[in-house]
Amino acid sequence: MASKVEICGVNTSKLPVYKDAEMKRMIEQIKGGDTKVRDEFIKGNLRLVLSVIQRFNNRGENPDDLFQVGCIGLIKALDNFDTSHGVRFSTYAVPMIIGEIRRYLRDNNAIRVSRSLRDMAYKALQVKEKLSRKLQREPTVSEIAKDLEVDREEVVLALDSIQDPISLFEPVFHDDGDAIYVMDQVKDTKNTDSKWIENISLSEAMKKLSGREKHILTMRFFEGKTQMEVADEIGISQAQVSRLEKNALKYMRKYV
Repeated sequence: MASKVEICGVNTSKLPVYKDAEMKRMIEQIKGGDTKVRDEFIKGNLRLVLSVIQRFNNRGENPDDLFQVGCIGLIKALDNFDTSHGVRFSTYAVPMIIGEIRRYLRDNNAIRVSRSLRDMAYKALQVKEKLSRKLQREPTVSEIAKDLEVDREEVVLALDSIQDPISLFEPVFHDDGDAIYVMDQVKDTKNTDSKWIENISLSEAMKKLSGREKHILTMRFFEGKTQMEVADEIGISQAQVSRLEKNALKYMRKYV
């Protein structure tokens, strides 16, 4: 009972398990048109689908929906599998199942990209599946671009545009301690330590100014007002604003 997992009404603990030699024999029977063996073979590989959909647990999708989509990928893999290449069925099926699930997630994604870019991405994915069947391995981007007769960069851009977004708080590594999240591996070019220290220095320097000087610099550099606008607001000439501003900046440079 501890290993029982029920999904889409299927009790996975009761599913059959086949060895590689037996699976090869079954595939040959399936290629010969034996539908009963085909059904048994699919049942015997549903655990493969179950293991794949666990990778997508954090997407907020219904597990039953993902399981059904994964089963479509499994069936496609069975229909296109070629035993003459000497590759294990699971090795070939897993990328097919993942691809089917990713396609489902893309089609249900709230983020939209241009039609032309999306069309190019779908063409690239179709070519990828075709070449995967032909080569019995995942093709390179260059091979996909060559088949489509487009630049490699165009394929990369198209495929990147339909990638599923992930949370910054998605864990990427865990070693019996604190998890490392995506956000821990993203470089922040704006809020760096040097910027933080610089902001503290400026804040401390501002405290040394008189109230009028502080007010002028605030309006000029934080509110984006011109010297004439500042002069009108505090009731002095533009020349006086210029002189006070210059002296305040000179003092702050010394302090910083």
